[in-house]
Amino acid sequence: MSDPGAAPAAAAIEQCVDEVDDFIETLERYPEPVIAMALRIHLGALLRAMLDDRLCSRGEVRDFVAALEQEALGAPGI
Repeated sequence: MSDPGAAPAAAAIEQCVDEVDDFIETLERYPEPVIAMALRIHLGALLRAMLDDRLCSRGEVRDFVAALEQEALGAPGI
């Protein structure tokens, strides 16, 4: 049996990604490394806030960062 909340969550993620993409297009005047660093700073603060609010565990953050590294570097899964 599938999770009934999975479809709405997936739709929300897709919509959010589309909105982030639209916003990033407005930053075209900045070089990609500057945008990447700004996103890194923002993501770090967001993950810290999620930890502080107990919305995720330290292990979940580690797993998330490891998956991000694999995606960014094109590394095969562990």
